[in-house]
Amino acid sequence: MKIRTKILLIFAGLTISTIMVMSVLVYYFANQHSFEDFYKRLEIRAYLTARASLPYYEADSVIYNEIRDEHLEKLPAEKEYLLQVSGNGQVQQDSSLKLPVSFYQQVLTNSKATYRQGNRFYEGVLYKSKKGLYIVIVSAINQYSADYLGWLRKILLICFVVSSAILIAVGAFFSRYIFRPIRHIMHQVKSISSRNLHLRLQAKESHDEINELATTFNNMLDRLETAFETQNNFVSNASHELSTPLTAIIGEAELALNKDRTPENYTAALRSILSEAGRLEHITKSLLHLAQTGFDGKKQDWGQVRMDELLFTIKSTVDKIHPGNKVEIDYSLFPEEEEKLSVNGNEQLLELALSNIVMNAIKYSNNQPVSIALAATDLKILINIKDQGIGIPPADLPYIFSPFFRASNTGLFKGYGIGLPLAMNILRMHKGDIIVESQVNVGTEIRVELPL
Repeated sequence: MKIRTKILLIFAGLTISTIMVMSVLVYYFANQHSFEDFYKRLEIRAYLTARASLPYYEADSVIYNEIRDEHLEKLPAEKEYLLQVSGNGQVQQDSSLKLPVSFYQQVLTNSKATYRQGNRFYEGVLYKSKKGLYIVIVSAINQYSADYLGWLRKILLICFVVSSAILIAVGAFFSRYIFRPIRHIMHQVKSISSRNLHLRLQAKESHDEINELATTFNNMLDRLETAFETQNNFVSNASHELSTPLTAIIGEAELALNKDRTPENYTAALRSILSEAGRLEHITKSLLHLAQTGFDGKKQDWGQVRMDELLFTIKSTVDKIHPGNKVEIDYSLFPEEEEKLSVNGNEQLLELALSNIVMNAIKYSNNQPVSIALAATDLKILINIKDQGIGIPPADLPYIFSPFFRASNTGLFKGYGIGLPLAMNILRMHKGDIIVESQVNVGTEIRVELPL
C-alpha cells in the first residue's frame, strides 16, 4: 500500500471515528434529555390533575381543568391515577398499575418519583388536599421522544455520510498535494543513471523535509559521481602504471634477444629489467595492501598499541631509510596520563599508515624539517605531522585520497599516488580520520585522529 493511501486512510479513519463518537455522545445526551423532558411534562400534568381532581376550593377545579384542556397537549395513551394514602402510610392499590413497591416508597419519601416500563413512562407526586394525602400518578407513552430521536438519528446519519464523503475527498486531495513534490523527486531520480550522474534533483527552497530529502539525494549523487570518477581514474591509472614497467621489461628482453650483444649490454638490459620489475613489484604490493585494507579488520590481530612507542619505531625506521632526515618528535604536547597513549588497533597497519605520511613529508619537502607532535583529548589521540614542502594545490585537495592520484606539482618527485589512500583506508579501519591543510610552497599539515 502506498504511503499516500495510508495517510488518506488514517486521516479519514481518525476524523470519521471522531465524528462517530461525537454523534453517539450527542444522541446519548439528547436521549437522556428527552427522558427528563418527558418526565417533567408528566410531573406538570400530575400536579394539574391533583389540583383539578382534589381542589381546596370548588372553583379551582374548573380553572385547572380549563388550563389542562386548553393549554396542554394530550400525551399519547395518557392515564391518570389517584391513590389515597392512609394514616399508617398504606397506599391504596390499583389493579391496573404494575408498579414496584419501591416506587410508592420513593414518592412518600421524596414527594415524587419516576418509573419506566418499555416506552411507557410514569411520574408520581405526593399531594395533600382537604380529603387527605394522595399519590397522583400520570403515565403516557413517550411518542414525542421516539419521534424526536428518530429525527435526530436521521440528521446525524446524513451528516455522518456527507461529512465522511467530504473528508475522504479532502484527504485524497491533501495526500496528493503533500506527496506531489515526492512524486516529482521520484520522477527525477528515475531519469538518473550511471551515464548522467551529473544531473541533480530540483526542489523548491521551502526549508522543509522535502527539501532536505532532495539535498540528501544530491549529496549522495555527489558522492556517487566522485566514486565513479575515482574508479575510472583508478582503472585508468592502474592500467597505465602496470603497463609501463611491463612494456619496458618486454622491450628490454626483446631487444636483448634480437641479436648477440656484449656482456656489458646484457648487464645493462638486465639492470633495466630488474629496475622495472622492482617498480612493478612495488606497485603490486601497494595495490595488495590497498585491497587488504578494504576488509573490516576482523582477520587482523588487534590489541592495545602505544602510540608514543609507535612514533619512536617510525622515527627509527625513517632514520635507516633516510639517514640525513630532519624529522623531529615534539614532546611538548605528550599527554601525562598513560591511558591516553594507547589505542585499540593493529600495530603493523598503523605503522604502515603513519610511516607513509612521514615519508611523503620528507620526500615532498626536499628533506626540510618535519615535525611530529602527539597530543590527546578525553576522546581521541591526535598526531600532527607538519612539513615545509611544496604543498598541495587547492584544486587537488579533494582527490588526494584517490588511488594513483598525484597532485599537479609533483612531477619532479617519484611516486605512485598510493600512500595517502592506503593510510586513509587503514585509519578508517581503526575508526579514525585524516585532516589535511596545505598551502603551495609553504607546507602541508596532516592531523591524524584515532579514538581512545
